[in-house]
Amino acid sequence: MEIRIGIVQSMKEIDVELPDDADRDKVVKEVEAALNSDSVLWLTDRKGRRVGVAARRISYVELGTPASERVVGFGAA
Repeated sequence: MEIRIGIVQSMKEIDVELPDDADRDKVVKEVEAALNSDSVLWLTDRKGRRVGVAARRISYVELGTPASERVVGFGAA
């Protein structure tokens, strides 16, 4: 699953490719908990790297579909 995080007063976004087995509902709860407590949102990407984002700097969070569901080429709809 891909997650895109917008940062306050920055044109750049943080893109994190989560493991294929990432639970979408669990990720949503982690994001909401970080935003409610004004703490750091920690995510682990599919290569095992940890990414931390200060919740007070998050302007939006966009959750994509799992990476394995992407279709490329003539079969893409």
